[in-house]
Amino acid sequence: MGNGVKEGAVRLHEDAEAVLPSAVSSKSDHRQVLNSLLSGAVAGALAKTAVAPLDRTKIIFQVSSKRFSAKEAFRLLYFTYLHEGFLSLWRGNSATMVRVVPYAAIQFSAHEEYKRVLGRYYGFRGEALPPWPRLLAGALAGTTAASLTYPLDLVRARMAVTPKEMYSNIFHVFIRISREEGLKTLYHGFTPTVLGVIPYAGLSFFTYETLKSLHREYSGHRQPYPFERMIFGACAGLIGQSASYPLDVVRRRMQTAGVTGHPRASIACTLRTIVREEGAVRGLYKGLSMNWLKGPIAVGISFTTFDLMQILLRRLQS
Repeated sequence: MGNGVKEGAVRLHEDAEAVLPSAVSSKSDHRQVLNSLLSGAVAGALAKTAVAPLDRTKIIFQVSSKRFSAKEAFRLLYFTYLHEGFLSLWRGNSATMVRVVPYAAIQFSAHEEYKRVLGRYYGFRGEALPPWPRLLAGALAGTTAASLTYPLDLVRARMAVTPKEMYSNIFHVFIRISREEGLKTLYHGFTPTVLGVIPYAGLSFFTYETLKSLHREYSGHRQPYPFERMIFGACAGLIGQSASYPLDVVRRRMQTAGVTGHPRASIACTLRTIVREEGAVRGLYKGLSMNWLKGPIAVGISFTTFDLMQILLRRLQS
């Protein structure tokens, strides 16, 4: 009888030891996901707010047939400020925040999860992924985020290129598009968005992670300083946005076709129209020089904020 009780107690103890690591691991995984979601949301909000006036100016040029130049861009900024006020430079930023906060949260969180899954698959536990899985993790993260938040991106583009009288707020945009153009319009331009996100997100995350890995290998420091993270993020943004920019122009034209006078058309037709009317380089890369200014700043802020938030949250929890 005594032996039976002892054996039962031993088995109970062994079962508890087997269950506890699993429960702790599950709790730790949930905490990591929440940390990634929160860090990504803060990173996206800060980055986009910082460059919102430049972003709005770029969109206006992308969806018009006006020739882009730095002088014309800053003239547009100046006249917008004179006629509509300082805060008008951030018009559409509320829609941007509604989109960017979930988008960045999902993208960064998904990237961390894809890294873990691919790391386990390739046998790289707790180490930097090899190049191809690193590129794949970024592309999958961007595709996941874009798929889940696309209608908000379309709404933000509409608000950026229209006067205040046309749409009073985000909900008004949704209501008018649904009534006047149909619900399908909310996903008009989705295909070029995904096609553009794959190289953009893939190359951005790949470049940033690669530069951090090289820094760790050659500097001897486990973590780069914040200003180094900013530089790595700026390089990532420059490469990612340059690779995917023509598709960004195409998707903006498709998103705003209902309010800018351009006919609603397929990707191929939109590409042909831009090339025919404005030229391949001048049309498809219109506003790229402004993107080279705002893109590295935004991506640098975004990646740096995410990393620092992750470090801060881990320290607070420990």
